Amino acid sequence: MPEVYTVKVEEGRLATDGKPSVGPVYRSIYAKDGLLEVPSDFKSPWDFFRDSVKRNPNNNMLGRRQKTESKLGSYTWLTYQDVYDAAMKMGSAIRSRGVNPGDRCGIYGSNCPEWIIAMEACNSCAVSYVPLYDTLGPNAVEFIINHAEVSIAFVQEKKIPSVLSCLAQCSSNLKTIVSFGSVSTTQKKEAEGHGASCFSWGEFLQLGCLDWDLPSKKKTDICTIMYTSGTTGDPKGVVIKNEAFMAEVLSVDHIIMLTDRVAGEDDVYFSFLPLAHVYDQIMETYCISKGSSIGFWQGDVRFLLEDIQELKPTIFCGVPRVFDRIYAGIKSKVSSAGPLQSTLFQCAYNYKLKYLEKGLPQHKAAPLFDRLVFDKTKLALGGRVRILLSGAAPLPRHVEEFMRVTSGSTLSQGYGLTESCAGCFTAIGDVYSMTGTVGVPMTTIEARLESVPEMGYDALSNVPRGEICLRGNTLFSGYHKREDLTKEVMVDGWFHTGDIGEWQSNGAMKIIDRKKNIFKLSQGEYIAVENIENKYLQCPLIASIWVYGNSFESFLVAVVVPERKAIEDWAKEHNLTDDFKSLCDNLKARKHILDELNSTGQKHQLRGFELLKAIHLEPNPFDIERDLITPTFKLKRPQLLKYYKDHIDQLYKEAKGAMV
Repeated sequence: MPEVYTVKVEEGRLATDGKPSVGPVYRSIYAKDGLLEVPSDFKSPWDFFRDSVKRNPNNNMLGRRQKTESKLGSYTWLTYQDVYDAAMKMGSAIRSRGVNPGDRCGIYGSNCPEWIIAMEACNSCAVSYVPLYDTLGPNAVEFIINHAEVSIAFVQEKKIPSVLSCLAQCSSNLKTIVSFGSVSTTQKKEAEGHGASCFSWGEFLQLGCLDWDLPSKKKTDICTIMYTSGTTGDPKGVVIKNEAFMAEVLSVDHIIMLTDRVAGEDDVYFSFLPLAHVYDQIMETYCISKGSSIGFWQGDVRFLLEDIQELKPTIFCGVPRVFDRIYAGIKSKVSSAGPLQSTLFQCAYNYKLKYLEKGLPQHKAAPLFDRLVFDKTKLALGGRVRILLSGAAPLPRHVEEFMRVTSGSTLSQGYGLTESCAGCFTAIGDVYSMTGTVGVPMTTIEARLESVPEMGYDALSNVPRGEICLRGNTLFSGYHKREDLTKEVMVDGWFHTGDIGEWQSNGAMKIIDRKKNIFKLSQGEYIAVENIENKYLQCPLIASIWVYGNSFESFLVAVVVPERKAIEDWAKEHNLTDDFKSLCDNLKARKHILDELNSTGQKHQLRGFELLKAIHLEPNPFDIERDLITPTFKLKRPQLLKYYKDHIDQLYKEAKGAMV
């Protein structure tokens, strides 16, 4: 294995004409002779699917659990040929409704076979699909339908009422609604009242045929317009062309081929991350291109682990919150197994970790302990997982280390944005030194850092730090109808991500901060709030934190969601019988958590003005329902301020009173 995983392709330059300095340009070592490009015979993601059907017509493609009245049964499957026939009929039916190549089709609902069939139907007839967020309310759905001029939409049965409720405001665009399941006569009449037609899945399928002339496709056609939720303002429509989408899929294949074992017909992927996001769409398209099977979750987080046990996937893409649940579940089982089992587990863990740190690959680090101990822990993910991927947010180091030791699988943490068509950096699964980083650029992308002087980040220093900038073959083609916003982030051919990175000595990138989440306190000190929150999150007493300050105040306050078990254990030790909600109002509990947070902050070298003066304890996790977080669990700061305004005012009042 190489020592350094990137190659320099261009020198950095000093600051000039008011432009900040920039660091050297780097590529992945796996693309040292040139970035990966899409072969000339590929025109559209439809080619991946069509070719896979030819090779694997009878292989299982899409599966879901069968529901009986009393319980859920095992997975039942549609083959590649079944899905191809359905997509062809749906594509033909889309054309019969007067929808032409380049027009837009909405897809609205949770992950399920119909979602993928609708997506492939759009690909078949060169129609751009527009995911309508499952986690956005009717106003955002209405905004996207009108902004993207969506003329037809495939909609999950239970979401039809929310589409009908905004139809009066969208009727000049939306003319056809197709349910993933059935529709009622009342719903059909309501749609007709606004000049639209509403079909059940079966009815729409009947409108299509298998034998029709597919339109020609070009790499430069728009594959999808994907609206990002954004932490402020209206959603932005990220335009992704066929070429970028295909290049990303091919790059995933390229990296896995060089560093692991590519997906094949025997692999099974677990689909639960939202298909409305580019991350899961790319991974599912990759699996489709390799003839693998995709099993869908039920759509209920309470049964997520049960679905995994039933499916027994071999490829699992997760987000930190899910890996954290798995980590906590295994830790709890180990500690309840008794002292002997716990000691054996810890001994095996330390032994394997030592050899992983020495650079041994996953399957050679501790084969005996893998059989004796970790064969049991890997059952948490069904027992067959061989590739684990994590994205959307930073994976805590202790969780990443734990999963690498106990899962029996390689693990790659990646980083990407909708604008980079999902992953633009990925850790190499079997290179342990990449733990805690997002790895190296994908083979379609070049990266450099740009200095951010006001935050003290210098791209030309010995430890290069700055805003991550990207150029290459997997970037978006701009924001739909928003050239102004496109110009803000695309400068001289470089996409400015807004994330602050730090190059590591092995060529890997570490995300350390966010450029936009910066404000000044009244005494002029800059606060990089995400960086501070990440340090406080290492306090074991808390589950979530939102730190607040502004330029009229000289100190910081925070709203904190405590870790329920930790605070209840503390209450027992102090002979308090309050329930969790009451504990959150308890002044002693508040002081205890505030002291522990500031102690954690001091341990991580936070400066005096970055410590907290007062906190409010919130028993309920920040959630999408109250519009406090995005679908990828990022804090929506303006909305949090609006929601907790009274508490924030009270905290400043209290803290100033205590300082007098």
